[in-house]
Amino acid sequence: MIRRVKQAVVESYIGAIALGYLLAQVVWHFVDVFAAPLAFWASSKEIGQMTGRSNPAPYIGYRDAIPEMIRFVLLLLVWWVLLRWLYFKPAEGQVTAEN
Repeated sequence: MIRRVKQAVVESYIGAIALGYLLAQVVWHFVDVFAAPLAFWASSKEIGQMTGRSNPAPYIGYRDAIPEMIRFVLLLLVWWVLLRWLYFKPAEGQVTAEN
């Protein structure tokens, strides 16, 4: 049954579309790894100005990048596993170069 699902997903291009979407999410979270600490720094600076604190956070909070890094790695792993499962091994019924 799994072979039939794999063949249907590959032949109908649903797999390629899903992998493209998943890869876009991987890129998005990779960018967020760098954007999250900067967003923390900018928001703490704004909050400091609004509340009148003269000493907003002088550092960039790198710990805010850890959840995005975990999401990035997990999504990349899922993408790679699905890519290998769907496209690196020929689905049943496909003609290979050896045939």
